[in-house]
Amino acid sequence: QVQLVESGGGLVQAGGSLRLSCAASGSIFSINAMGWYRQAPGNQRDLVADITSGGVTNYADSVKGRFSISTDKPKNTVYLQMNSLKPEDTAVYYCYANLREKDSWLISRVRWGQGTQVTVSS
Repeated sequence: QVQLVESGGGLVQAGGSLRLSCAASGSIFSINAMGWYRQAPGNQRDLVADITSGGVTNYADSVKGRFSISTDKPKNTVYLQMNSLKPEDTAVYYCYANLREKDSWLISRVRWGQGTQVTVSS
């Protein structure tokens, strides 16, 4: 079983910064990619940023130049540095990992964290 545990959410004023962390643990064989989605009330869950095991990053247009994704591979942890936050960034942020588990390493699966709330006040 694999668990993803997020931390770092909270309340911040517009223009401020937050850093989200997500650590994957458990029966991990390898990780193909990790990333972040977000979901505001009444909206669908949208990709914010992701990063492959090779270090290739991808960002939503709305966060380019403000957010930065990185990983600590030995710790199976992904970070999202969020700067110049705007009220429209308010959402629940979900971490995900596309990975292979030790008991089924031929199959890639997607595992999700429980979500962390980010609220940006104007």
